[in-house]
Amino acid sequence: MPLLRDLRKKEDINAKLVAVKCIRKRALKGKESMLENEIAVLRRINHENIVSLEETFETPSKLYLVMTLLTGGELLDRILKRGSYTEKDASRVIYQVLQAVKYLHQLGVVHRDLKPENLLYETPLEDSKIVISDFGLSKMEEQGALTTACGTPAYVAPELLQQKTYGKEVDLWAIGVITFILLCGYPPFYDDNDTQLYKLIIKAEYEFDSPYWDDISDSAKDFIVHLLQKDPAKRFNCDQALQHPWISGGAALDKNIHSSVSAQIQKNFAKSHWKNLENKKDHTKLFI
Repeated sequence: MPLLRDLRKKEDINAKLVAVKCIRKRALKGKESMLENEIAVLRRINHENIVSLEETFETPSKLYLVMTLLTGGELLDRILKRGSYTEKDASRVIYQVLQAVKYLHQLGVVHRDLKPENLLYETPLEDSKIVISDFGLSKMEEQGALTTACGTPAYVAPELLQQKTYGKEVDLWAIGVITFILLCGYPPFYDDNDTQLYKLIIKAEYEFDSPYWDDISDSAKDFIVHLLQKDPAKRFNCDQALQHPWISGGAALDKNIHSSVSAQIQKNFAKSHWKNLENKKDHTKLFI
């Protein structure tokens, strides 16, 4: 295995576990620029809450991306396994995501595909940090105006769907959707038909339905309202979000909401979970 020998040479003193993303070049045809963009973005990034690209290797038929090994599992899966879960737990997660996204935005990088499946725990430990992964749709602002409609349907911002030029604000909208899900277990906008879903998102109308939101603080709801703003100019940026009392002021409640949230996660995210497992078939682990 020449690849494994090459990897060992890189770490001949301190061996460590890494994740290796294996990409077949034949499957890349027509999408080469997307992968080149992902690699270019990852090489710029160095943040504790963002996945790291350690190295790249190439064979005549395959490309290997050597990345941080994240063993703690996906965010929603971790919530399901907990015995207790509170607003404070959700607030800590969103705080870490905001810190990472603020860093990206300072570099001029827009992620464009923030969603729970791309938020992973570094280790199985209870105090493990959250890490943002999957930069396949990310874009650097220096590459020109952002106009392409892309992302995962339930998390895309209204301006992105309206074929308008958009910017970093789309990431804050996605964080608003994620926060909503973390507090009730279902998304603010949902329809089996994508066309109908997009109409709901463009209207930016949603409800804090009873009984799922009865035990959630007004501060949490206010935080979400400032992120799910139809007008991107009125939407919180990362600094504003980080200064909100629900994130930084201790307003997040400590009441256990695990039973209600986990029941809704199991009901609403089972299909997307299995789809995500299918997408991970080309990932493997190597010891180097």
